[in-house]
Amino acid sequence: MKFSIKNLMGFFSAFILTFVVVFSTTSCNSNPSKKIKKENVESSKQRINTVFEYPTINFDKTNHDFGEINDGDIVETVFTFTNSGKSDLKILNASGSCGCTVPEYPRDQSIKPGESSTITVKFDSSNKPGMQRKTVTLTTNTSKGKELLNIKAFVLPKN
Repeated sequence: MKFSIKNLMGFFSAFILTFVVVFSTTSCNSNPSKKIKKENVESSKQRINTVFEYPTINFDKTNHDFGEINDGDIVETVFTFTNSGKSDLKILNASGSCGCTVPEYPRDQSIKPGESSTITVKFDSSNKPGMQRKTVTLTTNTSKGKELLNIKAFVLPKN
């Protein structure tokens, strides 16, 4: 039996045509919607309809004015807050806008709904004459994700 290019092309064309027909008929028979389980649909609907209750942080104040202080004074204030939400509040991080402003906060603690706690902010006025405004940024698990506390002072220069 001789193989010629014509016979080979005919065989190849028949193979391709058979492959396309078989692939088309078998792939069109699969219905992806038949693979969805009813219990998964119901579970997804429940999750979508359940609203997550974020914790809410309420401060007694978010601003503090130290007034006039002397260059070199280290002053501090306390910000008291309450979790008025319906889930545990976590303060993940607290950072001052510069190295002269240092917050102390409840690390690795969950503040339960209705509970209160404090954040102490210390300000070192060394070599900072004049009006000073500093911010402490809190990273929280509230819906906003961030909270800001502000301090200010007028630092009197050394004589």
